[in-house]
Amino acid sequence: MTSTNLGNGSLFMNKQLPLIIKGIMAFMFLLSAVAKLYPSPNMALPTFEVKQLIPMGFSEMSAAYFSRILIGCELALGVLLLQKNYFKRLVIPMSFLMLLIFSIHLSYEIASSGNSGNCGCFGSLLPMTPVQALIKNIIGMGLLVLLYSKTSKENDRLNFSFVAAITFASILAVFLVGPMQRKSSDQLVEEMMKEMEWSDSDSKKMEPELDAALKKEGIHTSQDQKKGIADKKTVTAINLKDLEQDHNVQQAEEEQLIGEPKQKKSGFASQFGDIDKGRKIICFFAPGCDHCKETAKALTDLASKDANFPELKIVFMDEETELIPDFFAFAGRKYQFKILDVGSFWTALGGTKDTPGVFYLWNGNSVKEYDGINERAFKKEEFKKIVQKKWSEIK
Repeated sequence: MTSTNLGNGSLFMNKQLPLIIKGIMAFMFLLSAVAKLYPSPNMALPTFEVKQLIPMGFSEMSAAYFSRILIGCELALGVLLLQKNYFKRLVIPMSFLMLLIFSIHLSYEIASSGNSGNCGCFGSLLPMTPVQALIKNIIGMGLLVLLYSKTSKENDRLNFSFVAAITFASILAVFLVGPMQRKSSDQLVEEMMKEMEWSDSDSKKMEPELDAALKKEGIHTSQDQKKGIADKKTVTAINLKDLEQDHNVQQAEEEQLIGEPKQKKSGFASQFGDIDKGRKIICFFAPGCDHCKETAKALTDLASKDANFPELKIVFMDEETELIPDFFAFAGRKYQFKILDVGSFWTALGGTKDTPGVFYLWNGNSVKEYDGINERAFKKEEFKKIVQKKWSEIK
């Protein structure tokens, strides 16, 4: 090998390779930040929070702040990898640390839940399984280690104000494009009802706490409204374990006589008041989702051929709602529907579930559930057989 070839190889390793790695890593961080905001921040951010952060233990409020700060930091690192201020001293180590934290979380997720679902690294733009994301992070960390070894501290510029300004501006930009939506008075009161365990004897004692909590949110309630909240939260001490066996025997006898299950609460009554009465299908669809439209069309086809087909109701995500008329035109029939904001939609559907979601209920009892487009996806022929079965056959 000639000295010229050796010189060219050394030049590539010392000059060109670091530039290539910089470009790759900057692109990866920028893509990760932008993808988490796709197709729109108002849809993507609540989805990321409900499906990724809240299951990790974040509260709804802390998840909203953390998601925006996290994406802002990814955006900042993508920009800072293309400049020289505190590059080796701070930017490369922080980039490595972020990938390391992500990798630890992914490893735990794989060990506890398996390699299923979308890890959320690139949002819905580029769905990745946890294993795929972990491999991507390991490769990224390897490139950063190589970049660190090929970079000299002497080339660092020491303008920390520039680094701080880029970071702050990136986080602020995410908050601006995806503003946090303030909850309505009804939502806040309902959440307080769920958090506070009141009995009749404690209601008066708890009124000052309620007044202070509501006043903090700028909400004023009447005495009747507070009394109604307290009444709803009355706690009755019942030993359910002692009654469970007798209840199950009695329920089985009643079900055998009437030929249908005993009524119970499905958890969807807040969407439709009569959902727990009789045979119902509740679907969770996004108006612009092609898989959702195909599922709705398949359900319409089944309903048109079965006079006893369960009543179908739809919960739509509040995204591209102008497409709802087109959705029903494609499905072939209009159904009773309700629209939920993105966060409430995912919460109602379930943080681990995906669209299209189809739930077959009988007096509130869950008979069959479908969600997503993979192994749990809606199966038309299978569902056709299920809805034709008697309750005794289903049991």
